[in-house]
Amino acid sequence: MRSLINPQAPGYNRIGLAGKEELLSRPLLAHDTQPSPGQRLRRKLSVLLASCAVSLAVLFAFNILACNGTLFGIKPRPSELASTTPLQARDDQSSSGEEDCPCKPTSTVPDYFNTSPGPWVGKTATGKAPLMAQTRTFDHAATYVPNAPLQTQVPVQGWEPGNLSIFDMMGFLTPYTPSTGFGVDEWPLPDGAEIIWLQMVSRHGSRYPTGGSNVEAFGARLANATGKFNATGELEFLNTWKYQMGTEILVPRGRQELFDSGVLHAYMYSSLYDPNTKIIARTTTQDRMLKSAENFLAGMFGLEWPNNVTLEVIIEGSNLNNSLAGYMNCPNEREEGLGSEARDIWVGKYLQNATERFSKLITGYNWTVEDTYAAQTLCAYDTVASGYSRFCSLFTYEEWIGFGYSHDLQFYGNNAFGSKTGRAVGIGFQQEVLARLQNHTIPYSETQVNVTLDNNTVTFPLNQSLYLDFSHDTNIVSILAAFGLTQFKQDLPADRYPGEHNFTVSHITPFGARLDIEIIKTPKPLKADRSGYEDEGEETKYVHFVLNQRTVPLGWSHSECDAARVDGWCEFETFLKVQEKMPGLARYTQVCFADGDGGSS
Repeated sequence: MRSLINPQAPGYNRIGLAGKEELLSRPLLAHDTQPSPGQRLRRKLSVLLASCAVSLAVLFAFNILACNGTLFGIKPRPSELASTTPLQARDDQSSSGEEDCPCKPTSTVPDYFNTSPGPWVGKTATGKAPLMAQTRTFDHAATYVPNAPLQTQVPVQGWEPGNLSIFDMMGFLTPYTPSTGFGVDEWPLPDGAEIIWLQMVSRHGSRYPTGGSNVEAFGARLANATGKFNATGELEFLNTWKYQMGTEILVPRGRQELFDSGVLHAYMYSSLYDPNTKIIARTTTQDRMLKSAENFLAGMFGLEWPNNVTLEVIIEGSNLNNSLAGYMNCPNEREEGLGSEARDIWVGKYLQNATERFSKLITGYNWTVEDTYAAQTLCAYDTVASGYSRFCSLFTYEEWIGFGYSHDLQFYGNNAFGSKTGRAVGIGFQQEVLARLQNHTIPYSETQVNVTLDNNTVTFPLNQSLYLDFSHDTNIVSILAAFGLTQFKQDLPADRYPGEHNFTVSHITPFGARLDIEIIKTPKPLKADRSGYEDEGEETKYVHFVLNQRTVPLGWSHSECDAARVDGWCEFETFLKVQEKMPGLARYTQVCFADGDGGSS
């Protein structure tokens, strides 16, 4: 710091080293007199009081500045404010919803670019740390299969070689695995074709159960009966078992799923990223959503991903507009809808034998079908949380088929075409994709689009060829419905398993699911049978939907896209024309806010 003393000022004289020594040898007071003991005491007290006064003044000023103009962080009462503040709009993103804490540092980063934990993170309790090397069991005489990282090689009665693993048929609790396909073969790009644009929307990774879930309730019931019941046989481990799950946040497997997805997308689409730019990616404020996005970006760009991407974090809260959690501003959307009713009917049927089987193995406890379903659900959660679960081998292969189907019934009736709000919950995201494809912002919308963000190219850029968004399983199911993918529209009976069917949640939204929408440019129109290019024609663009690494044939849902196309693509302008009618079919305002509107999507 430069000295404030001006050497050229009148009365200022330079003092050499000899002069300084002379000053140090002089007595403290003028006239060469020494102070008395009383004078020295009074002088020390004066200096001490002055120092205290200065310290208090500095502290007072610091608090005024650091606490945003308030005294020691104390807010004035509303009646003391000089002016009133209007209520926030439903899509307002300007407030975190949390009172400023005392001396909270002032940040110039807008809330929607702030990735620090805030008040909208949801429940974040963590569970007991796993010790799989000690807790797992296996048959030492059988062929040993190392865990990678989960132990999914478990004995299941009725499983035969060639059958799917039970971990590929756990509905929305399925650890990520590529889909088995949606009816068409995969085709490489022909010579001269190129992918020029990508929109990805991804589900978060594997997590702990949601608060208030059936597995949490099951754990509480057993805890309340501790010392009163006795379990034998394959249920004997319940005598000492305790529920020790966390709540809703990612487990290690969930972090891996999103990191691996980022690595996969780096290999598939990195050339779409311009290294001279910094793109916007979007997620929501829930902890598992934010962490999923960060793990994905680390996988795709490396640990220095903030140099490549600015992560936009949209508030996920009731009655707030957010296309990545569209149900939040659709009051008529209910978690427990027709799908939940159909699921419960099916659970009572397919788990009847298991319930009877388990009831005989436990005394002093009234074992119900709800306990059986919770125990089966615990296999999925316990495995991704701890690496291994003793609950998995309790059920037959047929009962695992029934478990997967229970989630198909639930999601179809609550979030897809079987729900009156199915299309409406996803329509906001559909509108955003169309806006990006047609290169315009969204100044007004009758959907749950956050217009505050989407009418601004800072938060809704239009110059990217790579768009990365992160959402939830139910929202992605509704997005598929909003795009009108009616190949997933089918009646599912609640009293019997119909065999293989298109709407299979394990294939649609496992943990870490991702929908990739590609725009492909070809030098000429491409023949529907992929035998080559047409002899005549100009440069053509196509839309290609890829769900969990398998093509969703657009022609199966939209005849205009040509169901005969073996590659499942749809001509770009045709796709845009088809999508124009989707908001009318979704009827967002009517089904989300009107009373007594029945029916399905």
